Amino acid sequence: MDPLTIGLLAGLIGLALGSFGVLAFGLSDRQRRRLQEVAEPTLPDGAAEVLSVVGRAYVVVDAIDGVVRASPAAYAFGLVRGHTMVHSELLGLTARVRRDGVIEERQLELPRGPLGQGTIVVQVRVAPIGEEYILLLADDRTEITRTEAMRNDFVANVSHELKTPVGAISLLAEAIDDAADDAEAVRRFAGRMHKEARRLGALVQDIIELSRLQGADVVQGGTEVDLNAVVAEAVDRNKLTAESRHIELSVGGNIGVPVYGDAELLTTALRNLIDNAIRYAPERSKVGVGLRVREGLATVSVTDQGPGITPDQQDRIFERFYRLDDARSRQTGGTGLGLSIVKHVISQHGGEVSVWSQPGQGSTFTVRLPEMEQEDGGATESVEPRTQGAGVAHEQGVGA
Repeated sequence: MDPLTIGLLAGLIGLALGSFGVLAFGLSDRQRRRLQEVAEPTLPDGAAEVLSVVGRAYVVVDAIDGVVRASPAAYAFGLVRGHTMVHSELLGLTARVRRDGVIEERQLELPRGPLGQGTIVVQVRVAPIGEEYILLLADDRTEITRTEAMRNDFVANVSHELKTPVGAISLLAEAIDDAADDAEAVRRFAGRMHKEARRLGALVQDIIELSRLQGADVVQGGTEVDLNAVVAEAVDRNKLTAESRHIELSVGGNIGVPVYGDAELLTTALRNLIDNAIRYAPERSKVGVGLRVREGLATVSVTDQGPGITPDQQDRIFERFYRLDDARSRQTGGTGLGLSIVKHVISQHGGEVSVWSQPGQGSTFTVRLPEMEQEDGGATESVEPRTQGAGVAHEQGVGA
């Protein structure tokens, strides 16, 4: 075969191979695009638009529980990671809905993160959409559930606390009736009745105060507040109690910047804080109140020379109705609500209250509030306290 014929045959074979390659590539590309289209599921018409305005966390899964679409909130709640729903409880719900075709609704408490630290309470509603998808709607109920539990505990505690003075007054009234002919006994029982009545009145007043605090809106109703005047008023309201126990109230320092908030609420908080110090301080001792400004925070410290608080108790003293010593509280007329009121008020003002204490060395409670922003943007000058006596006994201990 001559070279010309061989060259012609080689050219034809090359052309055929090239055409076949182009055809194969085209078929492969069409098949790949078809597979991609199948692998990318689509929602029924209008479903995506509805989900975008539903206002709740949502997850859409396919027939094998693969996540087709999920809202940012679903990822934030820890319901979805990548393209997978992570909680077996949710997968169980989707399986039942897929099997029965019936809408399921549950309230579940689920781990929030991959390490299982912290939980989230969600109200979940699972329903079929179209023929192959399952929709899961989730509403965060964590805060509502916590608030309801606190409310129930509070009602139970109030009922228990009210029983004691009411029961005591009832028994004392019967005792007075039985001892009508004994003037000395009547006077003794009447004195105890007055004490229980005062305790009942204080408890009711604190409950009313807590109720009022729940509805207070410091952000909307706040004004410029002079903490020096607030402290002076709080001290004045405790003078009679201090004098009855021969306790000296010592005030030192100055706060040269205003804070933003409700003056009456702040007075109530500091009155309770000073009252608490007086109740636990030994007779003929001193309670110190120190004022100063440091690093943009207005600070009020209240120090007593009482028995002190153990570390395990320090974590609980701001709880409602928690008492360090029930017998002492009954003796002094404490309600167990004073420090919880303090914490609530200070938190509403964007501040914090802390305690430093050691058994046998007294206690210092420190309130810190952010100073009010000045319109001229200038820096405010810090004023060091000039507290005397017990007022600075533990100032460094609290890091004020």
